Amino acid sequence: MIQSLVPDIIDYGLEILFVGFNPGLRSGEMGHHFAGKNNRFWKLLYTSELTPCLLQPEEESRLLEWRLGITNIVSRPTRQAAELTKEDYSVGREILKQKVEIYKPKIICYVGKGVYEKFSLRRNIPWGMQQENVVKGVLDYVAPSSSGLVRMKFEEQLRYYKEARAISTN
Repeated sequence: MIQSLVPDIIDYGLEILFVGFNPGLRSGEMGHHFAGKNNRFWKLLYTSELTPCLLQPEEESRLLEWRLGITNIVSRPTRQAAELTKEDYSVGREILKQKVEIYKPKIICYVGKGVYEKFSLRRNIPWGMQQENVVKGVLDYVAPSSSGLVRMKFEEQLRYYKEARAISTN
């Protein structure tokens, strides 16, 4: 089976650029971000009022209407992020840094602590706004992963997405 590329949803002037680890296999097959059946990303965006309607992965390009975007630290689809290599992260880190430097979103919202740790090369980081930003002039914010495998309750996850929205509108 040939896996399609999952294109970035990115542009200049974004309020928030969401960054995931990499596309899952279903996302790779469909060519759309956060397409896993149990992934909560789209519901989190809608329930936190980041989007005015509940989007399907196929509608992801509509995020640009609300000055939101999506990319990943690694573009290669895998079943689990644990399948990614040091080389994947090393190359991905440089590509992501270039994207952020070019597009300069107001906030990068890392969808999971691990994503931020791989990008920043920092450990033991808190949820929410980070004290130091990787790219000057762009705020770093860490939200819980939206994966259905995460054991955190939806309401707790939602708190961080609401906070990201509040920060982006200030």
